[in-house]
Amino acid sequence: MRALAHTGVCVPDVEEAVAWYRDILGLTVLSPPYEMSGPEIERDMGELVPGITIKAAILGFDRTDHVLEIIEYPGSPGQPVARRLTDHGISHIALVCDDLASTRAELESNGVHFLTSGLAGIAGLHTTWFEDPYGIVFILMEKTDPDRPYWRQPG
Repeated sequence: MRALAHTGVCVPDVEEAVAWYRDILGLTVLSPPYEMSGPEIERDMGELVPGITIKAAILGFDRTDHVLEIIEYPGSPGQPVARRLTDHGISHIALVCDDLASTRAELESNGVHFLTSGLAGIAGLHTTWFEDPYGIVFILMEKTDPDRPYWRQPG
């Protein structure tokens, strides 16, 4: 293996989720919602979800493999799951912004639910936490040194 690719986010309605991620978070729709069913997807995922039909879209900030795949399973509707940040499994998705305070204020004005009351500073980053309408937790980060990866910030 040599790289991370996408993160899949399961939602009850792909079109609604695409609109939220595009209009509220500012992600670009790289591949609009499409439906897959039939032998190819059955060979790929049929053992995981028998009789599978999938609706999916790809969103990101650029055309790299670091994207969100927004997924709906029309024939196998899921249920919301209450998760704590400390539960095993994927805990959050991180986004980087240039101005944390103004980005938070803009998101709050659009009704985004924040999980922390303000901004924090840790390991050379400024951070705050929120969730999307589906309960997916995000950390929003501003780097003190924009030329370094987030995990190599001075601090």
